[in-house]
Parts: sequence; structure tokens; C-alpha cells
Amino acid sequence: MVSAEVILFRKTIGLSILIGIISGFGALLFFEGIKFANQIIMGDIWGYRYPVDGMSAEMIASWSPPVNIWMFLPIICLGALASGFLVYRFAPEAEGHGTDAAIAAFHTTGRIRRRIPVIKALASICTIATGGSAGREGPTAQIAAGFGSIAADILKLPDKERRIAIAAGIGAGIGTIFKAPLGGAILAAEILYLRDFESDAIVPAFLSSIIGYGIFGYFEGYEPIFAKGDLSWSVPEIPLFVLLGIVCAIVGIGYLEIFQRSRVFFRDIWIKYNLPIYLKPVMGAACIGVLVIVLASLSHETFLIALGSIGSGYGFIQLTVYNMLPLSVLLFIPLVRILTTSLTIGSGGSGGVFAPGLTIGAATGGAFGMVMHILIPHIVPLGSVPVFAICGMISLFGGISHSPIACLIMIIEMVGDFSLFVPAMGAVAVSVILVGNRTIYGSQISNKTLSGAHRGEYDSHVLQVIPAKDAMTPVERVVTLTPEDPCSKILTLVEESTHYGFPVITPDNVLVGFVTLKDSKGCWDNRKVSTVMMTDLVTSSPDTDLESILKDMIAVDIGHVPIVEIQDDLPYMVGLITRRDITHAYATKAQQECKYFL
Repeated sequence: MVSAEVILFRKTIGLSILIGIISGFGALLFFEGIKFANQIIMGDIWGYRYPVDGMSAEMIASWSPPVNIWMFLPIICLGALASGFLVYRFAPEAEGHGTDAAIAAFHTTGRIRRRIPVIKALASICTIATGGSAGREGPTAQIAAGFGSIAADILKLPDKERRIAIAAGIGAGIGTIFKAPLGGAILAAEILYLRDFESDAIVPAFLSSIIGYGIFGYFEGYEPIFAKGDLSWSVPEIPLFVLLGIVCAIVGIGYLEIFQRSRVFFRDIWIKYNLPIYLKPVMGAACIGVLVIVLASLSHETFLIALGSIGSGYGFIQLTVYNMLPLSVLLFIPLVRILTTSLTIGSGGSGGVFAPGLTIGAATGGAFGMVMHILIPHIVPLGSVPVFAICGMISLFGGISHSPIACLIMIIEMVGDFSLFVPAMGAVAVSVILVGNRTIYGSQISNKTLSGAHRGEYDSHVLQVIPAKDAMTPVERVVTLTPEDPCSKILTLVEESTHYGFPVITPDNVLVGFVTLKDSKGCWDNRKVSTVMMTDLVTSSPDTDLESILKDMIAVDIGHVPIVEIQDDLPYMVGLITRRDITHAYATKAQQECKYFL
């Protein structure tokens, strides 16, 4: 007889191999599709001999800008229109950067619709090949994760293995398209959380990623993505790499702020005026087109900045690694690239944020290295500037994606020089610390206890016998606000209590709302809490069991539930329960039952 564990093991191994094969061929078809569309649209129609990653220094030096810059406006707008129609007509969840959608699927339903891989691929090709500021890694992650979900359906795997298949698909897809199998496999486990690690995904991701890499490399070659020149660094430069981490964290936080504000701006405009949703990416594309045309008409340097802010940006990363861009261009590419990426993805365009993040990081690092070379040439020779560019990529995106280990390994694999680990480690460590809980992936959650993927780790019968009143924090010990408090008080409470959300109650304990740090963002003044608090709340009674409360928390993705007693139709707050409270109560009850049986 074969045990259930052996059968499940065989299914998981088989699924990992299948995901690897699908990731390899899927990434290959997607990559060739982008390359073909780029050649037709950018090369033949627009006349742009664009730089390409992996070219030798002699080959890439022959690149030339387009003659008719005005053609860019209709090209990018038509691409955005095609992408918007495909996404919003057939698969709205394919909007934006695909990695985030795949992460959300892992934490929630564990399923990705079968049409997503095809729609995501086509929409992303339309965006990237027409000049939208987006990368190929996010779509590849969602494509591979989607096929992983389909394969799990076919094999009829349970929910836990289904989610592992999605995680392995994310890692295999990104590791394959970047020719970085080790980094991709680590990414599968690291990118799901802000401060945790999905260890169960590592081994399946290793297998999937190496198989995908093997297939992709067979057709595209096994050379690293970026060709490198003469790279050198020295021990006296290490403090400067740490300083670079600080600079990249500041630029990364700016990237996050502008990116998030852009998404809110476009969403609010479309809701307010009830415009056709598929036109949303066109508005972002039109803004980019005008910006590029204006910059191109000012000077030769601003023309380079404009071209460095569109498309995937890999060619300009390669130019930066070869030290072929002047300081004036490197200084302004990060700002313009942040704007074009926010307009592309924030307006609903389909594509990844990894490649734009690498371009921003490379230009930031290159500019920093060039400035250091000018100021202290005896410590930072010209040959060290490309090392600062590479470490800039690692520290900026490793910080804002909360995947420092994966980004460190992956980008080192992409340039093929493992001697860069030491300076890059210092830079990315500082960046991650300074970025804090900010993230480019809104679907990331803090840790496993907040993930629907690990809901099944609780024994439901234990939670069902614990009432909320036995696990809650009594209202007397809860940090609260009143509706009349100024918003500026929220920051003080955050600093003093380390909490990020607070019930809003009247002096006689009637619950009227709830406010979080995110809700009150930008309101550090004397406006009243009542103007920013949420009033549509999920509440429970003291006798509600923890199983029901946890289900409500997962359903609406919240971490706090006020416990109330209804008197005269008014909700009087008697306590507050959090996921941590539930975990503690569960552990205590389970331990008591264990002692009873022993």
C-alpha cells in the first residue's frame, strides 16, 4: 500500500516539474512576442534603433534615437487602448503589475482564472512594445502562476499544495525570464510577506525554476541578461555603498509614494466622471507621450532622459553598466522613470514594476558613483561606477519589494559577477531597514498568521469553543480615540503604542468608527478624527466564537474586530480582538487539551 503522504509527494514533484516546463516555454513565447513586437513597432514603424541588454560595448554604441519623435504619441496611445480593451473586457484582474495579483491569489482564493495567462501576455506585449514603462517579469510571474493554478486543478490538489503551486509559478516565471533560477526560487518564498518566509515553497520552486531556466536558456542562451565590462571595487568603498543604500531608500520611498498616488488619482477620476474603463490606460499613455515629446525637444541630454524612461529600460541599464551615460542624464532618469511608470501602471496598463525599478536603481547608483568619482577619484575610480549602478538596482528594488535576499542573488546572477555580494549586501540591508513597511506590492502581508493560505493550520473545533470575551482585550486596556480628537493625535498614539489602528468611541463607550494610519494619511493637522474614520465596521458580540471572527477577518482582510454589546440600538464597545489575540487563545486552549489527554 502507498501512503497518502507518498502520493501527495509524487503529485507535488510532478506539479513542480510541470510548472517548470510551462514556465520555460511560456516565458520563451512571451519573450519572443515582446521582441517581435518591439522590432515591428519601435524599429520598423518608429525607426528607433534601441539599445538591448546583453549587447557588447561595440554593438550597443551603434544605437540611434528615432527621427520623428511625434510618432510616439499615437503609438503609445494605441498600445494602451489595445491593452485596456483586452484587460477590462476579458480579465480585469490582469490590470497593473502581475506579480501583485499572483501574491493576492496565494493569500486569498488560491486560484487564478484560466484565461489570465493568455490575456496578461497579450496585454503586456501591447503595453511594453509601444513604449509603456513596464517590465516583462510581472506578467511572466502571473502567467506562470496561472498555469500552476490550472495544473493544480487538473491534479485535484488540496488548497495548501495549490497555493504552493502558485508560489512556485511566481518564482519559476521570474527566475526563467531573468535567467536567474536561484534568485527566482528564493523570491517565491520571500516576496509573499513583509516579514516572513514561505519555506514550503522553496523546494518546489527550486525544481520549477531550474527546469524553466534550462528550457528558456536552450533557445535564448545561458549568458547573463546583462553583459559586464571591467567591474572593480575596493574595501575603502564599502562605507559609500552603505551610503548608497540610504540614497536608494529615499528614492525608493519617493517611487512608492508617486506610484500609489497615481493609482488613486486615476481611480478617483474614473469613478467621479464615470468614464469608459478601458480608456483609463490611454490617459496615462497620453501623458507619457506628451512628456517624452517635450523632453526630446529641449536638448540632447533631455532626449536621452526621455528615451531612458520608456519601454522596459533594459537597454539603458546596459548603457549604465558600460558607463556610457553622462551624469546629467543619470541624475534625471530616476525622476522621469518614476513618473512614466506611475502613469503606465497606475492608470491600469499591464506590465511589471521590477524592470522600471531596476532602471531607477541603476541610474541612481550610477549617478551616485559618478559623483563620488568626481569628488574622491582616489577612492572611487571610474571602473567602480558600474558597481554602484548594479548595487543601486539591488538596494532600491530589494528594499521596496521586501525581498532583499532574492533581489541580491537574482541581480548578481543577471550580471554574472558573484564578487559583488559584499558591497551589495551593505547597500540592500540599509535600504530595507529605512523603507520599513512600505511596499510596491500591496498584496504582501506581514506574516503567515495573517494569510488565508495558513487558515487551515488552526483546528476549527478549538476556535469554535472559545468565545470572544475570553480572548479579547477589555475596552479599558484598548487605546482609543474620540470623534473630536485632532488627526495629529494619531501619530502620537502610533509612536507610543506601536499600534496602527484605533477604535473611535464616545465618552460613554459607544463605538462610532475606526481609524488606521493609512486612513489618516496626509491629515497630520487639527482636523477631527471623525472626518477620516471608517464607519462601516465589522463587529462581533462577546459570545461569538473565534472561528466565526477569524472567518470575517480573512473575508475582508482586517486585523482588528471591535467587540460590542447592543443596548438601545447603540453598539457599546466592551473590547477589541486581533489576530494575535486569536493565535494566543488558540495556543492556550490547545495546550490545555493536550495536558488533559496526557
